[in-house]
Amino acid sequence: MTVSKLRIVVLAGGISHERDVSLRSGRRVADSLQHHGLAVELRDPDASLLPWLRDERPDVVWPALHGASGEDGALRGLLEFIGVPFVGSRAEAARLAWDKPTAKTLVARAGVSTPSSITLARDVFRELGADAVFATISDELSGPLVVKPAQGGSAQGVTLVADAAGLPRAMVDAYTYGDVALVEQRITGTEIAVSIIDTGDGPVALPAVEIEPLSGVYSFEARYNAGETRFYTPARISDEIAERAAAAALTAHRALGLRHISRVDLIIDGAGTPWFLEANVLPGLTETSLLPQSLEAAGHDLGWVYARLAEAAAAD
Repeated sequence: MTVSKLRIVVLAGGISHERDVSLRSGRRVADSLQHHGLAVELRDPDASLLPWLRDERPDVVWPALHGASGEDGALRGLLEFIGVPFVGSRAEAARLAWDKPTAKTLVARAGVSTPSSITLARDVFRELGADAVFATISDELSGPLVVKPAQGGSAQGVTLVADAAGLPRAMVDAYTYGDVALVEQRITGTEIAVSIIDTGDGPVALPAVEIEPLSGVYSFEARYNAGETRFYTPARISDEIAERAAAAALTAHRALGLRHISRVDLIIDGAGTPWFLEANVLPGLTETSLLPQSLEAAGHDLGWVYARLAEAAAAD
């Protein structure tokens, strides 16, 4: 079937903490596809969705659902069950990437540097005593730290702390979004994001985006409010370091078994080493998001690329 004949359903909204972002991403995807001449329907998932998909059998579903509802693999698994093709990583790969400690382990085994860290369930503080747990962390992880929920996106529940003294409050914030938190050594350097697309000929790394939040922290607000972050595309790094970053991102993409589209977040330290932070199976696609910036920097038309991704999904 030619691209122009595809019937595409874009799913956006949902019930996660990132609903508003999802609606913006979904609208941007739908508009780009429609501008390219494709038939697109935008739906907010609810109890009628699965029966509707079974009856209507669209050619491709594009999940633009940020947060757990679209990125933890559950929806993707259901789409696989009912045999509806979709853009993005399959359920198993999405589960691996969604869990940050698991993703770090797999990517590190593939040879990419990732910051030292420890993963802590909420219950460990009750079982072993908060003072003892914090003292142990202080002994092993010195200096600036990052605390984040083990699962989730858009920097929600993420706190930067100068040292272990700031951990108690940061842990409380992280546990607001889940029962497991990741405490990670903070790497100082240039924050970049490398987006990857695969329209059927193998994964390709797009130009890296350098991220410079005006507040110093790439928070939820800095990600989605225009004017709060400066972006440089391509990143202000040497060609050699850009190649290292692209290679690290592609290694992470492959190690996690990702498909079609992803974004790998990295820190480049003073020695030019890329450090893996996390991988996103559903990168933001809003007007301030990084993947669209990378596509435009590479000279790609958004509608053309999104149509090719839909075509690749229909063919898988």
